[in-house]
Amino acid sequence: MEGAVTRYRVLAMVVGTLLVLLTIGMVLKYGPTDMPGMVAVVSPIHGFFYMVYLLGAYDLWRRTGWPLSKMVVIVLGGVVPLMTFFVERRIVQEARALGGAEAEASA
Repeated sequence: MEGAVTRYRVLAMVVGTLLVLLTIGMVLKYGPTDMPGMVAVVSPIHGFFYMVYLLGAYDLWRRTGWPLSKMVVIVLGGVVPLMTFFVERRIVQEARALGGAEAEASA
Protein backbone atom coordinates (compact mmCIF):
# COMPACT_ATOMS: atom_id res chain seq x y z
CA MET A 1 0.00 0.00 0.00
CA GLU A 2 2.99 2.32 0.48
CA GLY A 3 3.34 2.60 -3.32
CA ALA A 4 -0.26 3.82 -3.60
CA VAL A 5 0.36 6.36 -0.83
CA THR A 6 3.48 7.66 -2.55
CA ARG A 7 1.72 7.93 -5.93
CA TYR A 8 -1.19 9.76 -4.33
CA ARG A 9 1.13 12.09 -2.45
CA VAL A 10 3.11 13.08 -5.56
CA LEU A 11 -0.04 13.58 -7.62
CA ALA A 12 -1.65 15.65 -4.85
CA MET A 13 1.36 17.97 -4.73
CA VAL A 14 1.41 18.39 -8.51
CA VAL A 15 -2.34 19.00 -8.75
CA GLY A 16 -2.33 21.35 -5.77
CA THR A 17 0.51 23.42 -7.19
CA LEU A 18 -1.13 23.59 -10.61
CA LEU A 19 -4.42 24.61 -9.00
CA VAL A 20 -2.73 27.48 -7.17
CA LEU A 21 -1.12 28.58 -10.44
CA LEU A 22 -4.48 28.32 -12.19
CA THR A 23 -6.11 30.45 -9.50
CA ILE A 24 -3.41 33.10 -9.91
CA GLY A 25 -3.93 32.92 -13.67
CA MET A 26 -7.67 33.43 -13.27
CA VAL A 27 -7.06 36.51 -11.13
CA LEU A 28 -4.70 37.84 -13.79
CA LYS A 29 -7.15 37.03 -16.58
CA TYR A 30 -10.29 38.50 -15.02
CA GLY A 31 -8.63 41.13 -12.85
CA PRO A 32 -7.45 44.54 -13.92
CA THR A 33 -4.53 43.21 -15.99
CA ASP A 34 -6.46 41.04 -18.53
CA MET A 35 -3.62 38.55 -19.07
CA PRO A 36 -5.21 35.28 -20.31
CA GLY A 37 -1.94 33.55 -21.27
CA MET A 38 -1.30 31.78 -17.98
CA VAL A 39 -4.78 30.23 -17.86
CA ALA A 40 -4.44 28.96 -21.41
CA VAL A 41 -1.26 27.10 -20.48
CA VAL A 42 -2.00 25.88 -16.94
CA SER A 43 -5.66 24.89 -17.38
CA PRO A 44 -5.20 21.88 -19.69
CA ILE A 45 -2.16 20.69 -17.75
CA HIS A 46 -4.11 20.83 -14.48
CA GLY A 47 -7.03 19.04 -16.14
CA PHE A 48 -4.81 16.19 -17.31
CA PHE A 49 -3.08 15.78 -13.96
CA TYR A 50 -6.42 15.99 -12.13
CA MET A 51 -7.64 12.97 -14.11
CA VAL A 52 -4.49 11.07 -13.16
CA TYR A 53 -4.94 12.29 -9.56
CA LEU A 54 -8.44 10.79 -9.56
CA LEU A 55 -7.03 7.43 -10.62
CA GLY A 56 -4.40 7.56 -7.89
CA ALA A 57 -6.99 8.61 -5.31
CA TYR A 58 -9.30 5.77 -6.37
CA ASP A 59 -6.46 3.27 -6.09
CA LEU A 60 -5.62 4.43 -2.56
CA TRP A 61 -9.29 4.53 -1.55
CA ARG A 62 -9.85 1.00 -2.87
CA ARG A 63 -6.83 -0.38 -1.04
CA THR A 64 -7.75 1.22 2.29
CA GLY A 65 -11.45 0.33 2.32
CA TRP A 66 -12.44 3.81 3.46
CA PRO A 67 -16.07 4.99 3.17
CA LEU A 68 -17.21 6.85 0.07
CA SER A 69 -17.35 10.13 2.01
CA LYS A 70 -13.57 10.08 2.39
CA MET A 71 -13.20 9.61 -1.37
CA VAL A 72 -15.41 12.67 -1.89
CA VAL A 73 -13.09 14.72 0.35
CA ILE A 74 -10.06 13.49 -1.58
CA VAL A 75 -11.69 14.40 -4.91
CA LEU A 76 -12.63 17.88 -3.67
CA GLY A 77 -9.03 18.36 -2.65
CA GLY A 78 -8.07 18.71 -6.30
CA VAL A 79 -10.76 21.30 -7.01
CA VAL A 80 -10.59 23.73 -4.08
CA PRO A 81 -7.41 25.87 -4.07
CA LEU A 82 -5.01 25.07 -1.21
CA MET A 83 -7.32 22.32 0.11
CA THR A 84 -5.18 19.71 -1.65
CA PHE A 85 -2.25 20.26 0.69
CA PHE A 86 -4.34 19.88 3.86
CA VAL A 87 -6.24 16.85 2.57
CA GLU A 88 -3.04 15.19 1.36
CA ARG A 89 -1.38 15.50 4.76
CA ARG A 90 -4.36 14.01 6.61
CA ILE A 91 -4.98 11.22 4.10
CA VAL A 92 -1.33 10.15 4.02
CA GLN A 93 -1.19 10.04 7.84
CA GLU A 94 -4.36 7.96 8.02
CA ALA A 95 -3.26 5.62 5.24
CA ARG A 96 0.15 5.05 6.80
CA ALA A 97 -1.45 4.40 10.20
CA LEU A 98 -3.78 1.90 8.54
CA GLY A 99 -0.87 0.30 6.70
CA GLY A 100 1.10 -0.02 9.94
CA ALA A 101 -1.87 -1.67 11.65
CA GLU A 102 -2.19 -4.16 8.78
CA ALA A 103 1.52 -4.99 8.96
CA GLU A 104 1.29 -5.63 12.71
CA ALA A 105 -1.80 -7.80 12.27
CA SER A 106 -0.15 -9.98 9.63
CA ALA A 107 3.04 -10.47 11.68
